Amino acid sequence: MKKIRIGSFLSVLLTLLFIYALVKWGIPAMSREITSLPFPLPVPGTLMFFYMVLTIVALFLYVTFSEEGLTDFLRPVKKFLRGGYTKIFRAVVLTAIPAVIGWQVYEIVVPKVEVPSALRIQHPSSNFPKSFEAKKNPFSDPTEAEVDAFIEQAKANEVVFIPQVQDDIDHWADESEPDHVLEFFPDGPMKKLLAQVQDGNVDKATAKAALLEKTLYEGRALYAMNCRACHGDSVAGDGPMADGFKLRPIDFTDNGTIETIVEGYTFWRVTNGGPGLPTEATPWDSAMPEWKLSLTEEQRWRIILAEYNLAQKTPRIPESH
Repeated sequence: MKKIRIGSFLSVLLTLLFIYALVKWGIPAMSREITSLPFPLPVPGTLMFFYMVLTIVALFLYVTFSEEGLTDFLRPVKKFLRGGYTKIFRAVVLTAIPAVIGWQVYEIVVPKVEVPSALRIQHPSSNFPKSFEAKKNPFSDPTEAEVDAFIEQAKANEVVFIPQVQDDIDHWADESEPDHVLEFFPDGPMKKLLAQVQDGNVDKATAKAALLEKTLYEGRALYAMNCRACHGDSVAGDGPMADGFKLRPIDFTDNGTIETIVEGYTFWRVTNGGPGLPTEATPWDSAMPEWKLSLTEEQRWRIILAEYNLAQKTPRIPESH
């Protein structure tokens, strides 16, 4: 039996179609199976562009690697241009290509008549409970009792961390065998605290700063686990999933975002997510989940502390203060 040979041109064409289909439909379908979510995770348009450019570059290098490969690739193209597949087929293709390109350009530039979008405010708050306005992050200013408890833990080398980071710290301790668990934090207030613990004279101001550093670490860990995919490493709204949403996550480093609202509003907003927004938040609506369903109140406050810290912002002081 004669073996069917697929030329370079057809191989390149089929590869492009396969990669496009895999990224466009295959990856979202697999994500649905992996995450068990009722909806597929979309591939952002920018990522699709990157994949296709890389594929084209790789195929170009493959085709032009040798003179024989380039000749084999161009053979059906030259045959087509000479009318080797019939002149009618050549005429149809050469007419269809500019027609399709022209149609796509026309669709992009032609003015469209659309119903005006309803106005959407940045911080919808018509159903924002007044009781939240004066709320303050309980971790931003530890009480004297909390500082004393932390000092005792530090002296006994039995510092308690949240479960989400405890395993990683225990693994680090097993590998590094440190003299004190707080050596996990290499510098800053924690290093100063460790020196005072060794001297047996701990200053409460130092201990308070060290406790805040520990809480910030825990908040950042929780942020990375739950929020980073959308809001990004630097809370600039540029996470790997950001381009997949109709309403892109807000850039917290911008001066007009979380710095303009009180902490209580931030907590309320994180707590209720998109489903808790009032009607003036439409027509796009936020995709943020109702974090009250999966995160405790303490976890949400830790994340908010970390968000303000990462953005290098401070919350607005309530007018009542």
